Formats: sequence, C-alpha cells, structure tokens
Amino acid sequence: MKNFKILVVLMLSLAFFSCKENATSKINTSNLESAKERDAAINLGSAIVEFDKTEYDFGELIEGEIAEGTFKITNKGKVNLIITSAKATCGCTVPEWPKDPIAPGASADLKFTFNSRGRLGKQSKSITLQTNSEKVTELIRIKGTVVKKS
Repeated sequence: MKNFKILVVLMLSLAFFSCKENATSKINTSNLESAKERDAAINLGSAIVEFDKTEYDFGELIEGEIAEGTFKITNKGKVNLIITSAKATCGCTVPEWPKDPIAPGASADLKFTFNSRGRLGKQSKSITLQTNSEKVTELIRIKGTVVKKS
C-alpha cells in the first residue's frame, strides 16, 4: 500500500512537471502586431453620421407619381463610415445608398424614390441604415400626402 502511494505521488509529480513549458515561446508575434493595429483603430473612435436633414417632405403627389429625393450624409468621425444596408419600411420606397466607404470629413448622397401608386392619404416612411457608427442604426424619414387623380 505504501509503495502504491509513492507511485501515485511520483506519477502526479511527473505529470505536473512535464506539462510546464515556457509560455512565452507559444506567443505568435504577428498576432501581437494585429492586436496593436486593432487597438489603435479602436482608439480613433467610430464613424459619426450627420445628415443634412433627417426628414424629407415631398409635399403633395397625385396618385401614381414618383417622388425622388436625396439625403446628404457627412462623416464627422475619424474613421471611414461604412453603410452596410439601407432598408425602407415598405416596397414603395427604394433607397440607393453609397456602397464605398465615406472618408472622415467627406460627404455622399443617399437617394430614394417613393412610388405613390395605391397609397392615398398621408404617408410616412422610414429608411433604416446599418452602419459602423457608434449608434450602428441610423433612421431617416420621408413624408407627404398622396391625393387621388382628378
């Protein structure tokens, strides 16, 4: 029994000491450089979206007419602004957003069309942008009134 205990202690000691390696030898230096670059970019902050207006009023349309408009987007941040998607609340509104990054201090246009066919009365539609800004989601609105053809 005593020999068994000694054998167990020796085996555990061997297992414990054989697993010890120099931990710094396992560090991949290219990962360190990537982490430093990532941290430097994070310290710059995120893109900041500024619109010339957040609501576009197309006024009064005769049913069947198409309204077209533009929102000017300016990047007030210190990193490129990337818009990954722009979705409207319904199929009657189609946004066309800039696909290329918007540099700090630069501006670009988000264009849209609104088809009034079958949409009588007051209208209020939203376009939701997914971005790399601090807020991540940006919202702009389109409104107006569609009147019946006489």
